[in-house]
Amino acid sequence: MKDSSSISHIEKVILAKLQGGDYSAFSSIFSAYYHDLVIFATRYTKELNHSEEIVQDTFVLLWEQRSSIKINTSLKSYLLKTVQNKCIDWFRHKKIIQTHKKYVLEKPPQFALNTDSYLLYSELNERIENALKLLPESISETFRMNRQKGLKYSEIAEIQGVSLRIIEVRIGKALHILRHYLRDYFVSICFLLASGFIL
Repeated sequence: MKDSSSISHIEKVILAKLQGGDYSAFSSIFSAYYHDLVIFATRYTKELNHSEEIVQDTFVLLWEQRSSIKINTSLKSYLLKTVQNKCIDWFRHKKIIQTHKKYVLEKPPQFALNTDSYLLYSELNERIENALKLLPESISETFRMNRQKGLKYSEIAEIQGVSLRIIEVRIGKALHILRHYLRDYFVSICFLLASGFIL
């Protein structure tokens, strides 16, 4: 099985173009990873504005250092690690580390993220979509109406012409199946669902 942290041939081609000053290569990297990296940074900062600034700084640095940059891991791992380091620097700069020293340094769950195995928004969304296809249509449609369209249980029950209890059961079944099918990624999925990033 291919190591997800190793650099692919396609990435080598894109990086070669980037190093040569090809702005279209930079633009494609930005488009592919910007949104995912903002979500990743938000797990640290809990503030969207600061997360966007950190990711923007990361891409500015990538462009400014393009001619000398050396990436031996995958582009995904490199960008995640860079953003992770910038988030830590951001905490230090804001002196939050002074008041949360024990939380950040001694027992830091959010700083213990393994960037090589971290699933991006796009990867998680794809896994969820594949899992939903395994569900009966009535259950998957109910789940989508609630999570994707933001409808309340009572609204879904009225639209589908069933009882509120049936809607509750369908959502419960969907979550149960998703939890089993995506058990290795459920914590990350719950975070993104709660944050409104997916579905």
